[in-house]
Amino acid sequence: MSRQHSIFFWSITAALGGFLFGFDTAVISGVEQTLQQLWSLTPFQHGLTVSIALIGTVVGSFFGGIPADRLGRKKTLFWIAVSYLLSALGTALAHDWTLFLVFRFLGGLGVGASSVAAPMYITEISPARSRGKMVALFQFNVVFGILTAYISNYFLQDIPQEAWRWMLGVQAFPALLFIITVLNIPESPRWLVLKKGRTAEALSILQIIDPETAQQTLERISDSQADTAQRKPQLFSDQYKTPVMLAVLFALFNQLSGINAIIYYAPRIFEMTGLGKDSALLSSAGIGLTNLIFTLLALNVIDRFGRRKLMLIGSVGLIVTLGLVARAFYLENFGMTVPVLLFVYIAFFAFSQGAVIWVFISEIFPNEVRANGQALGSFTHWIMAAIVAFSFPSIAAYLGGGNTFLFFSGMMLLQLLFVWKIMPETKGSSLEKIEPTVFAH
Repeated sequence: MSRQHSIFFWSITAALGGFLFGFDTAVISGVEQTLQQLWSLTPFQHGLTVSIALIGTVVGSFFGGIPADRLGRKKTLFWIAVSYLLSALGTALAHDWTLFLVFRFLGGLGVGASSVAAPMYITEISPARSRGKMVALFQFNVVFGILTAYISNYFLQDIPQEAWRWMLGVQAFPALLFIITVLNIPESPRWLVLKKGRTAEALSILQIIDPETAQQTLERISDSQADTAQRKPQLFSDQYKTPVMLAVLFALFNQLSGINAIIYYAPRIFEMTGLGKDSALLSSAGIGLTNLIFTLLALNVIDRFGRRKLMLIGSVGLIVTLGLVARAFYLENFGMTVPVLLFVYIAFFAFSQGAVIWVFISEIFPNEVRANGQALGSFTHWIMAAIVAFSFPSIAAYLGGGNTFLFFSGMMLLQLLFVWKIMPETKGSSLEKIEPTVFAH
């Protein structure tokens, strides 16, 4: 296997965690109304059913940096794959609401830990010149998983008995593939040096990644290890306040765009605009396809244009589209306007926030606190996602669609100011060279 093929295989294997992350996130949209009727759920129970995986994701992301540091990136990815498999089988076979919640929570733990370990692993095994593209593979797989879930739900909805079990259980197949392939990837060379002192093994992996810079990169990693021993780093100390602030704000704005409300409740939103159930499910698949196409586009330009330019373009597009969706709800003038606007919204989100978030957060923290920093960014992202998913049905019912989408548009205006005034550019620099750029911004 050539050097480029090896790096791609390692990256795409870790990114399978993203595929399962996306599938697990979106699959609930096709079964949430069925489950509400099946178990006669109250509005509170219904909200908990939809958001329980996100609650697990919050927990998984909060603690995900611990096994990534102690066990290593590779072993953490393996146990994440196992959790996905158990969750798929458990939810599909559950015969009561409580058991269903337990296994959905387990899947959420996998999603949360995956959003910490997978982007971090890909960041640490990628050459600087193509790191954005490689890490964006994770997000590409997330949206591919979302699209696959929508399409799978559409084709499985007409199974005569208990179609929802098949919709949830089919996830076991990619989870099994993830378990098999993750056994054939190497450990992160940065973890090997910083946590185990295994420099020879790390050098052999770095030589596969980029033989011209392998020795120089190893020396930089070793230097950062020496600095770490002297500084005894704590994430929430003054020296790391800038990357902490950047990660938290970036993650907050990601969810205040309303993305998870739209992904989780897409069929219901389309039905609110007058589409029938079949058309609503098909339109949801259209959202997934749009997400995939524009993530692929962003993946191919992120290392050329840079992270900030994508975010500036996306922020403007999100402000406009969300504002127009709000207007359509105020005027109750739907037709095909809202579905088309939501497709355009997804395009701008995928091209900016969607493609950039895991790349940017995984880059801005120094080696010695990257696992905890990635966990902080992921935790912030997912706790906001849980709040949005849990509260969206109640907020939309209380405030109406117009006010809800106008709020999301206002948040994207604040994001535009953040990107313009605060966000640094990180493209093209080695991980050990990014630190001065971030801290000087």
